[in-house]
Amino acid sequence: MPRRILEGVVVSDKMDKTVVVRVERYVQHPIYKKFMKRSKKFMAHDEANTFKEGDTVRILESKPLSKNKKWEVITNN
Repeated sequence: MPRRILEGVVVSDKMDKTVVVRVERYVQHPIYKKFMKRSKKFMAHDEANTFKEGDTVRILESKPLSKNKKWEVITNN
C-alpha cells in the first residue's frame, strides 16, 4: 500500500526532533454546498531539527515512532 504524502505549514518546533505540521483541506458542506476550510495537526519526525515555525513542508507517512508521531518530514517547499 502506498504511503501518503501531505503538505502543510510548521506551527511548532519546540520539541526535540519533532515538528507539528498543520495540513489544510477544503470540504463541501453536504446541504449548503459551500466549500469550507478544515485543518488537522500532525506530529512529524525531523531528525536534524532543520525546520522552523512558518516553513512549508511535505510529510510522509511512516511506521509509528512514538504514541503520536507517525509521520516524517521529507522536504521543504
